[in-house]
Amino acid sequence: MEEYMKNNKVIIALDFKDKEHVSMFLDQFKEETLYVKVGMELFYGEGPDIIRMIKEKGHKIFLDLKLHDIPHTVHQAMKQLARLDVDIVNVHASGSKKMMEEAISGLEEGKTGEKRPLCIAVTCLTSLDQDVLDQELLIHDSLEDVVVHWASNAKAAGLDGVVCSPLESKPIHEKLGTSFLTVTPGIRLATDSVNDQKRVTTPAMARELTSSYIVVGRSITAATDPVAAYKEVVRQFQGEE
Repeated sequence: MEEYMKNNKVIIALDFKDKEHVSMFLDQFKEETLYVKVGMELFYGEGPDIIRMIKEKGHKIFLDLKLHDIPHTVHQAMKQLARLDVDIVNVHASGSKKMMEEAISGLEEGKTGEKRPLCIAVTCLTSLDQDVLDQELLIHDSLEDVVVHWASNAKAAGLDGVVCSPLESKPIHEKLGTSFLTVTPGIRLATDSVNDQKRVTTPAMARELTSSYIVVGRSITAATDPVAAYKEVVRQFQGEE
């Protein structure tokens, strides 16, 4: 899996409402083995069948459910998710180191092969900014300090990386090393709308900011030619001329 991920650093967010739309989208990629993200809307609507369908098409899956509960519940949930043979799962870093440790324990207990799925922790959502931290959540440290601290907790708990904005990727890697993954949403091509996200970058900017992997949704899924858009995102992120 590590070798595959080394060569597939663009993860496509499958922002579709049902299995049929996902299948039609994936069928356009006849010669590509993709890394895709299945989020809450799609998984809650279709259940494990959507995972099986994508796996049958030969693609890798980041199951983005952002678990956040008491440690025992997260442990038991991760046991179940590990049995789906997905490649990445995630939790909220704000759930505590104990909760994250139990997530890893559950994945180890439920894994179907030699290796468990990678587990990463969501730090601050890319829809948040400093004003929200200060005024709504009463977190008065800087957003960057909060993200780096939560990332440090995730590493201490044994996780493989974090979900963060590309803007926080470099300070995380400076403190925790480049082998600790930064999976970064909030990626748009320069011509696209930022929609509901506040901390966004282009693929080329994310590369310069040391993102390990980028998650791209509407810039690809809503494009007139999704395959061409995907290849353009890959080209920019890899720094190809």
